[in-house]
Amino acid sequence: MKHFGLILTLLAINFGSSAQDVVTIIEGKQINVNDKSATKEEFETLITPFRAKINKDLDQTLAVCPETLDKTKGQFQSNIGDFLAKLVIDRGNPVFKEREKKDIDICILNHGGIRAMIPQGSVSARNAFEVLPFENFAVVVELKGEQIVEFANYFIAEKKPHPIYGLTFTITADKKAKDIKVKGEPVDLAKTYYVVTNDYLANGGDKMEFFTKGTKVVSLDYKLRNMLIDYMKDVDTLQLTNEVKITQE
Repeated sequence: MKHFGLILTLLAINFGSSAQDVVTIIEGKQINVNDKSATKEEFETLITPFRAKINKDLDQTLAVCPETLDKTKGQFQSNIGDFLAKLVIDRGNPVFKEREKKDIDICILNHGGIRAMIPQGSVSARNAFEVLPFENFAVVVELKGEQIVEFANYFIAEKKPHPIYGLTFTITADKKAKDIKVKGEPVDLAKTYYVVTNDYLANGGDKMEFFTKGTKVVSLDYKLRNMLIDYMKDVDTLQLTNEVKITQE
């Protein structure tokens, strides 16, 4: 009993300390960082040469675009979508063929992945970053003809000009897909087709769940943005296509 008072004292101290450590109120506020925010001169001095070098590289003219490429122009196809879909299949096929000894049949991209226009006139790497700001890699998915039909009907239901290449079809009066062809040949439901897309869509992004039914996925280790930059470095003028892929009854 002689230690009873000491024990009570220690317990009181412990409980008192615990009570003081309990968080009862959390307060916060949003701090908006914008052009009005003050900058420190020493930070600016450090960053300025790096910023100048990056801006110089980004703004250097790589090629010329003969007309403005805009995803909002066109009901079923857009000129920028047609351009990018062909570019991705052209740039991706040599890599896929070297690795898998096979050819890519179709390119399917998503309308929402295009984030800006490509202006008429001089184009640069900055334009590529604006058009394709996400870090998406090109991948090839092995799909059966059944999934190609699923995509055609998905396309009609979505009512968006998702970029495609290597695939054509007709939209019937009752909003169904018919005359579906791959490289000019009627789609074979049992056949395996090699479809290049981006890794986001390959995982079922934008509700393209048919991609998750693929039997194999091959990464090309090549970003879509880098495909565009490399292409612009290789040509004087962007080569556009006006091939009609989708018709309506």
